[in-house]
Amino acid sequence: MGMVGGGHDGDVIAASLTEPERFTEIFERHFDAIYAFAARRLGREVADDVGATVFVEAFAARVRFEVDRPDARPWLYGIATNLIRRHQRTETRRLRAYARADPADQGEPVDVEQRLDAAAMAPRLASGLDALEPRDRDALLLFAWANLSYDDIAIATGVPVGTVRSRIHRARHRLRADLGVSEPVPTPAETRPEGGTQ
Repeated sequence: MGMVGGGHDGDVIAASLTEPERFTEIFERHFDAIYAFAARRLGREVADDVGATVFVEAFAARVRFEVDRPDARPWLYGIATNLIRRHQRTETRRLRAYARADPADQGEPVDVEQRLDAAAMAPRLASGLDALEPRDRDALLLFAWANLSYDDIAIATGVPVGTVRSRIHRARHRLRADLGVSEPVPTPAETRPEGGTQ
């Protein structure tokens, strides 16, 4: 993880309690990743608002951050996930639009980022994601798209690691059934050690 400024996230957040401007370092380190996660789930227009709100809420709540944690990402993704949940109808509409899309007729995406999202969101996968329970979908996407470990997802969602494992297992099992495949549904984080982060 590239760090802007000095010290790990916990040090910076602790310093920001007396020097509020230091919190800018947390924003600079993590905004792009948080924004990209929100944009994949909700689209760019809503992600603009969600991305900014994550850091406003994090700044207001920074006194409760456990400063011995070197990485604020799980905490920030937890805030983002709660905000995304408030836009569940937007995410549902987005997934259903992808599910109805004809992969052979994607039109002309405005830019490379949209083209990659369209390719990544195959209609059957979108339909499968839409069918998941929201908490199971949150856990799976924090693992696959945010690249968080099970331990980090537990921090982000405020549930025990065993619950995270159950939610991801249930989500992957449901997706396998929906996609008609017998092997585990692959994710970008598949080869990452379970306990670590990237």
